[in-house]
Amino acid sequence: MRFHTFLLKYGEIGIKGKNRYLFEDALVRQVRRALREVEGEFCVYKKQARIYVDCEGEYDYEETVDKLKKVFGLVGICPVVRLAENGFEELKKEVVAYMDEMYADKNFTFKVESRRSKKTYPKNSMEISRDLGEAILEAFPKIRVDVHHPDVLVNIEVRDEVYVYSQIIPGAGGMPVGTNGKAMLLLSGGIDSPVAGYMVAKRGVGLEATYFHAPPYTSERAKQKVVDLAKKVAQYSGPIKLHVVNFTDIQLYIYDRCPHDELTIIMRRYMMRIAEHFAKEDACLGLITGESIGQVASQTMQSLAATNDVCTLPVYRPLIGFDKQEIVDVAERIDTYETSIQPFEDCCTIFVAKHPVTKPSIEVIRRSEERLSEKIDSLFAEAVRTAEVIEIK
Repeated sequence: MRFHTFLLKYGEIGIKGKNRYLFEDALVRQVRRALREVEGEFCVYKKQARIYVDCEGEYDYEETVDKLKKVFGLVGICPVVRLAENGFEELKKEVVAYMDEMYADKNFTFKVESRRSKKTYPKNSMEISRDLGEAILEAFPKIRVDVHHPDVLVNIEVRDEVYVYSQIIPGAGGMPVGTNGKAMLLLSGGIDSPVAGYMVAKRGVGLEATYFHAPPYTSERAKQKVVDLAKKVAQYSGPIKLHVVNFTDIQLYIYDRCPHDELTIIMRRYMMRIAEHFAKEDACLGLITGESIGQVASQTMQSLAATNDVCTLPVYRPLIGFDKQEIVDVAERIDTYETSIQPFEDCCTIFVAKHPVTKPSIEVIRRSEERLSEKIDSLFAEAVRTAEVIEIK
């Protein structure tokens, strides 16, 4: 079936009161961005608290729907058939033809629900619903009416043309990206951090990212894996500015000077410091990590407090109460899981102590970091200066 328009439904944007237009405008921009790579001409606009995509000429239906399903802020995507207003008898024939083509199996319940925006139309909404419902029943004896809980809700909207739709494809939900500021994601090659970025972006937050690379201990394949993960997250979040930091010298210096059971915590604290440096440079309002309480030694309550200690920006941990399977389920849904489990280790896994401290004292950690005072500032500055920036589209 050829669909001429998509009616896009949003959720909580509708309760934004006088500021709603700002969120609607942001959503229109996100939809336009999402469809930019789809072959075809699309006209995206808002009208009467709804957002429409008119499809001009030939286009790829499956690709269009796939792109729209990744736009945060949309809760429903309705493929619409537009019919010329050629009289009600002709409309009945066309609606019956629509039902016949849409539903091969006619054994279901239905209801017709009509809206008449064009007030000069000769029938009111109730009459349109009644008479079209009657036509459908006459054409398909197996179909039954259920006005309370129908299997299929046939929507008719009378405008200059008549819009017909009965399918609602679930959208991504959330808020349009960019309506709630920007944050810096600490992105590794693991399962958790891409999911964390996705979940914060779903609440309308734009993303930048920092990845810590440790050549020669980590390979170029490990770096490419992170770039690939950023591309998958960017399908939902929009463009991501990825900072690739050479962390080798800092890691080796910490390894030489600090107690080995504290390595993970101290390295993590310097990662947070560097990520916060880039976040402040680019006006980000917080840091995002994929940490979950108790998942590994560096994610106990005491360890999280120790890493928080070096941050002045808020640290957002959307996975904090998730168990591993819940995180994997989201990763599979957003198509990052298979990339995350590729066997290319990142810098966090190379320098892991055999028996890491699980309840670090912040005071003890600070004293251990004093051993780094001779060179750490210059190493920090060099890591920041030589960081590579990759624009992820």
